[in-house]
Amino acid sequence: QVQLVESGGGLVQAGGSLRLSCAASGSIFSINRMGWYRQAPGKQRELVARITADGRPDYAHSMTGRITISRDNAKSEVYLQMNSLKPEDTAVYYCNAEQYGAIYWGKGTLVTVSS
Repeated sequence: QVQLVESGGGLVQAGGSLRLSCAASGSIFSINRMGWYRQAPGKQRELVARITADGRPDYAHSMTGRITISRDNAKSEVYLQMNSLKPEDTAVYYCNAEQYGAIYWGKGTLVTVSS
């Protein structure tokens, strides 16, 4: 089992930045891809970005150019730097991790962008 805990969410004005962090614990050996998803009120959860164990990123079209995903395998952490935030980026942001075909999710961190 892998446990994931997100942090770094909060209230920010439009145009501002936030850095989200996700720490993995438990049976963290051989975690493959880690990623960030978000779910806005009344909408489906969607991919924001994900990154392989060897550091190859994959960004969702909606936030490309405004976000950077990174990973520290020594700390079992993944990060999401978000810049030029817009009110439509308001959502709960979830971390996930893939290991041996299983998918694990954190409980999420709320990001609110005010106009």
